[in-house]
Amino acid sequence: MAKRTFFLTPIIMVHGAFCGGWTFDQFRAPFEAAGHICLTPDLRGGARSGKTAGLSMGDYASDISDLIRSCETPPVLIGHSLGGLVAQMAAAKAKVAGLVLLAPSAPWGIQGGTMEEAVSAVSLYALGPFWSQAVAPDYALAKGYSLDRLSSADRRAIFERMSPESGRALWETLNWWLDPFMTTMVPAERIKVPVLAVAGGRDVIHPPATVRQTAARLSGTVSVFPEMSHWLPGEPGYLDVAAACLGWMAEEGL
Repeated sequence: MAKRTFFLTPIIMVHGAFCGGWTFDQFRAPFEAAGHICLTPDLRGGARSGKTAGLSMGDYASDISDLIRSCETPPVLIGHSLGGLVAQMAAAKAKVAGLVLLAPSAPWGIQGGTMEEAVSAVSLYALGPFWSQAVAPDYALAKGYSLDRLSSADRRAIFERMSPESGRALWETLNWWLDPFMTTMVPAERIKVPVLAVAGGRDVIHPPATVRQTAARLSGTVSVFPEMSHWLPGEPGYLDVAAACLGWMAEEGL
């Protein structure tokens, strides 16, 4: 793969479960206005192909690692939700300049502390052997837990763009203690770059307490936006989140 040359630190934005690179259609604008090139790939099997069944978090991380290596300059990774965990895994495999985690899924070994996190870890079993399936997005769950601060019209528009997610990837993330391969283990000693973790104070999917544990594992900094929920790249206040990320990057010389 030919190397990609950039004048400023490039940025790779990694989307979460059921989503695509379109997650960052608005969020990327301030970074591009500042002069950064933003790459917003679809994770393997996404973009409504429906071909996600059987894909592992390891597959996602390998693809992002390959994209990192295609950049002549080590990029900053910005990952949202499940994409935040993919970003952590990829950063342990390929050289990056920094890591920004937006409401990230936690790596292997970090136990969530809320009822909603516990419910999400077991609710998929109602689908049967979901780990071998492509799991369809659920509007009620998206409305209640992820897109809860959006207008009805905006919520519906985003949901219509969502696509099936790999049940295996969800199982490896939500039920990590059952995974004998420890797929989502992130060797913290391999990530020796600045890390910023951002949490929404009203997020019940990945609440601030869990995000703080993830940041502590990576010796990172935490920023909490009290009035925000889970959809940090696009709900009201996303421009403030982008500004905070850009400010942090400037402080870190990125």
